[in-house]
Amino acid sequence: MSTQTSPSTQQRYGVARVVRVWNLSRSTVYAQRARRAQPATGRRGRRPLVDDATLLEHIRTVLAESPFQGEGHRKVWARLRAVKQVRTSIRRVLRVMRAAELLAPARQPVAVVERRHDGRIVTDQPNVMWGTDMTTTITLIDGQTAIFAAIDHCTAECVGIHAAAHGTRFEALEPVRQGVRDHYGAIGAGIATGLALRHDHGSQYMSDDFQAEIHFLGMTSSPAFVRQPEGNGCIERFFRTLKEQLLWVKYFRDVEELRQALLVFKETYNQQWLIARLGYRSPAQARQAFAVRSAA
Repeated sequence: MSTQTSPSTQQRYGVARVVRVWNLSRSTVYAQRARRAQPATGRRGRRPLVDDATLLEHIRTVLAESPFQGEGHRKVWARLRAVKQVRTSIRRVLRVMRAAELLAPARQPVAVVERRHDGRIVTDQPNVMWGTDMTTTITLIDGQTAIFAAIDHCTAECVGIHAAAHGTRFEALEPVRQGVRDHYGAIGAGIATGLALRHDHGSQYMSDDFQAEIHFLGMTSSPAFVRQPEGNGCIERFFRTLKEQLLWVKYFRDVEELRQALLVFKETYNQQWLIARLGYRSPAQARQAFAVRSAA
């Protein structure tokens, strides 16, 4: 404004007149001009203990040592703190990984559609609700193979996993039996009383044999809404991890080789897979924390 020309006097207004009318200080105006004229000097504030180049080396080491593929910046940040003892902000890890093109491809957001399921499926204690479902993969000799799994809705722990050439109702019971043996000690009438089993409306799960077996064990059937996969979201999220970390990156000769690989993945996942809602702890660490809290 001070450089504009007055239409009546044909002279510039000048800084003194403008700041007097606007009730400003000339020193403030000159200081702002000088600040804008100076080039940026880089990052403001205290210099970090670890520079970006060193932090990038630590990030690459964490990604190389991890047994999983495509882990995001949040889990890298958690592993830096826990394993490498490197403390920095999660936003800085994101910035460095983005600049180095180390971020895994992310799904594009989709429009939110109102659903009948608007509740909460995660439980506050283990062994309150398990979720089970089936997915498929291809083996070189046996062709399409069914994969059944069961997961705890509290700790996200895989309690059982199984592969079979035919996805029958009897094969669907195997991961449930594995979980009951591991967490209740045996297979018997009413031994899992108080445990709900979330499943969809697939023919295997709605069959008389499957329902009779889980009722014999003391479980309560908890079918999800029809065409609402959110109700069985815990096992669906586990299957996404299973596919990204194992099924989509390796080939399997036959069903038996796949079954052995699934059992190994189950142990690795339970012991080392970090989950944000559990405070960046593994499912096994979360279950142990609940056990210690119950014993106290």
